[in-house]
Amino acid sequence: MNILLIGSGGREHTFSWKMSQSPLCTQLFIAPGNAGTAQHGTNLPLDIANFEAVKTIILERDIKMVVVGPEAPLVQGIYDFIENDTALNGVMVIGPAKSGAILEGSKAFSKAFMAEYGIPTAGYQEFSLAELEAGMNYIDTQTPPIVLKADGLAAGKGVLIINDREEAKVALKKMLEGQFGAASSKVVIEEFLDGIEFSVFTLTDGKDYKILPIAKDYKRIGEGDTGLNTGGMGCVSPVPFVDAELMKKVEERIIKPTIKGIQARGMTYKGFVFFGIIRVKNEPFVIEYNCRMGDPETEVVFPRLKNDLVKLMTAMSNGELSNQTIEIDERSATAVFLVSGGYPEKYEKGKEIRNLDQVKNTLVFHAGTKAVDNKIVTNGGRVIALTALGDTMEAALAISNQNATIIDFDGKNYRTDIGFDLV
Repeated sequence: MNILLIGSGGREHTFSWKMSQSPLCTQLFIAPGNAGTAQHGTNLPLDIANFEAVKTIILERDIKMVVVGPEAPLVQGIYDFIENDTALNGVMVIGPAKSGAILEGSKAFSKAFMAEYGIPTAGYQEFSLAELEAGMNYIDTQTPPIVLKADGLAAGKGVLIINDREEAKVALKKMLEGQFGAASSKVVIEEFLDGIEFSVFTLTDGKDYKILPIAKDYKRIGEGDTGLNTGGMGCVSPVPFVDAELMKKVEERIIKPTIKGIQARGMTYKGFVFFGIIRVKNEPFVIEYNCRMGDPETEVVFPRLKNDLVKLMTAMSNGELSNQTIEIDERSATAVFLVSGGYPEKYEKGKEIRNLDQVKNTLVFHAGTKAVDNKIVTNGGRVIALTALGDTMEAALAISNQNATIIDFDGKNYRTDIGFDLV
């Protein structure tokens, strides 16, 4: 079948690498894609927020499956648009309908959902600008650090953790007055949970589910988890501290009630659920839901997934997920991200990326790249993920880090200590 993949990051390059291996994939189109996705299919220039343009491509290219990488089109209702258009009958969409994507699209909704179905999460209250004074008073009752979350999508920037109550009040006012646009017209104030985070991914048809490899990412720009948050500087899978006992708690207390809630609320959900989880004294709590695969987690999850991904997603779409068995490579996978100088703040694009052909024993997943005049140049803050497999996490990291010294571009930055807290 012909498949359309929507997105342009490292996650989408990993999807294209994995899906192109399937005998079920006849032609793969990526919109808009990057220099890496072009190795596995045909990039198509497209505004992914323009659903009519997506429809045109589906019809012109005889697309039978649409795989949606990023969250914004899902929250905006791309599943519903395709499902409700009679001209697109029979096209499979991998991703939830708008009714399911709201689990990521609204922090307030997801917190209320978790409360209703008894899913462990941090205590919270939500406030609008009209409730600013009540929000200030609520901050006075909290023990710092204070966690402020923009209700809507804020490109990964809408979460603030502040150590002083008065600073938190100033930040709350700024957020409610439009710091993150409409995304922060409502703000969730949340109890701070002190623990260690990890990511759990499931593929679900809204009734049955399959758990994919577990991962842990590193978001801070600096060594030792210091500095500003980024989209992710690296990742490891599996996660040494996530043992069978902890995963049993995750499945019983978090995954099963979530799927039950999706069913009970009548959500249409045919795609991935990303559970952002924190372990506090060996008890799991949900930090957030995402309605898609994570980035950089996909870059270590899919290399460990032995299954034919297209076959797995087709079975899910057809309501036959329960017949599938997940097969996982027992080796460790690690990803180290090369990023642009200055990222996550101001950075320059258009820097030539050198020595890509000299990398060994490593999967090179492009994120912020594009081809210009037969050269590959930087086109974003997070540029390339270097994924290696090894018998141990340390062995895999040694390969990722070695290759990080080989690829070069002006301003290149990366962390050499991914996995430092797990050794």
